[in-house]
Amino acid sequence: MKLQFNKYYLALAHFIFLLELAIAFIIKTGFIRYTLGDYLVVILLYAIFRGCTSLSVRASAFAVLFIAYGIELLQLTSFLAYFNLQNSTVAKLILGSTFQLGDLVAYTLGIITILIFEHYYGIYKNTNTVEV
Repeated sequence: MKLQFNKYYLALAHFIFLLELAIAFIIKTGFIRYTLGDYLVVILLYAIFRGCTSLSVRASAFAVLFIAYGIELLQLTSFLAYFNLQNSTVAKLILGSTFQLGDLVAYTLGIITILIFEHYYGIYKNTNTVEV
């Protein structure tokens, strides 16, 4: 894996990050906050992976899915308490605090969306990159 930067994926990551911030601070409950936020977070992580590394589409997608599933499965344990973060609002916002099967579905649908989009419209394969 090489470090390389792709401005299109990084721009997409920036946009989705701002959208996630808006969702987190404006919308307090409901489908958009919980399900759409989880759906978008895997797309955000994917855009960061593709924007900063030379990993392939599939490798990036499965790495992101593995990370998302791992964090969700950690919520079955008391890992926030282990690191003394049980009272941290930021830690709860980023890492979550309760396991939801629906979150796994949202992550999976996000990755499927990425793979479909990349298959049909993947125009940013390795163009406009800067290798470091």
